[in-house]
Amino acid sequence: GTRFLLTVEISCIYSKNGRVRKIHILVFSPTIGICDKINTELGKVGNLKSDGRPILGLDAKELAKIILNVSHDCLIVPAHLYTPWFSLFGSRSGFDSIEECFENYTKYIYAGETGLSSSPDMSWRNSNLDKIVLISNSDAHSPQKLGREVNVFDTELTYNHIYDALKNKGSDKFVGTTEFYPEEGKYHFDGHRKCNISLSPKEALALNNICPVCKRPLTLGVLHRVDELADREPGFVPKQAVPFHSLLPLSELISLATGK
Repeated sequence: GTRFLLTVEISCIYSKNGRVRKIHILVFSPTIGICDKINTELGKVGNLKSDGRPILGLDAKELAKIILNVSHDCLIVPAHLYTPWFSLFGSRSGFDSIEECFENYTKYIYAGETGLSSSPDMSWRNSNLDKIVLISNSDAHSPQKLGREVNVFDTELTYNHIYDALKNKGSDKFVGTTEFYPEEGKYHFDGHRKCNISLSPKEALALNNICPVCKRPLTLGVLHRVDELADREPGFVPKQAVPFHSLLPLSELISLATGK
């Protein structure tokens, strides 16, 4: 029968080279039965019922090993790649490359999620991402905002077809994404929310990345981290770049129109 995508976001927290890493990873599973097997294996590592996002004390490559040992039909996707907290490239706890994070399991990483505070053209500046497909998902933590970011496919809506479209970059089956404007994302710029400070990377660097209010280190946002890891100039478009469109959610348009 038809098999549909089942996904869960998992938090991996671990220490490596004296530094604590915190990463969110999306796991796509083809069947409920495989989900049950994954739960059994992950339940040996941590408490899966403690949070809507299971929090596990193991590194990303070990999670990949567990998932793929259950089924090679699962898809492992680093979530919101550049977000400061809990992401592969995050300024607070991330890495500088996919290989540094997943090591010998990098070859099984076929896709990465851009997140609300970045868009594909920002990721195009990082050649380390050329090998993967860039997807966009809305957030199930905010049910009223489901669909504000979506992936567009030209294929049958079954697990196998969607899996193949993401695995085989360069095929015409993955058409593109519809994105939130990254400037609207709360982690796009540098700053401190409690201090009501929001700064561009240039402004933050002029302050040595120190908050002018509390004098503590700023949380460096997505744009700052993109600049740090970029090996290309803004505006660069890779050969196999998949197009995207940016939209504002209807609720935001109504809010702007009514001033409420």
